[in-house]
Amino acid sequence: MDDTQTISASDFKARCLDIFDRLTDRTLQKVTITKRGRPVGVLMAPPRNADSVRDLHGFMRGSVIVPDDVDLTAPIAEERFSAEDGILHA
Repeated sequence: MDDTQTISASDFKARCLDIFDRLTDRTLQKVTITKRGRPVGVLMAPPRNADSVRDLHGFMRGSVIVPDDVDLTAPIAEERFSAEDGILHA
């Protein structure tokens, strides 16, 4: 299966609904549209929902290293916060 295709703008105009269907069902991944032999546009299959969520949430996974001797749950401030005394705005 060839998942990329190059077509002229006039062919695209005549076959665009079929091309959209093929992109949707993943039998085609990428279409380059040409005019007078020069590329003028590229259509690609949209990302799957699961791929989009994985790319958005957790895209930096593995990029931060926390040393073993660091406790991320330990308090870092010595003084009391104003909010503990009911003061929300200074």
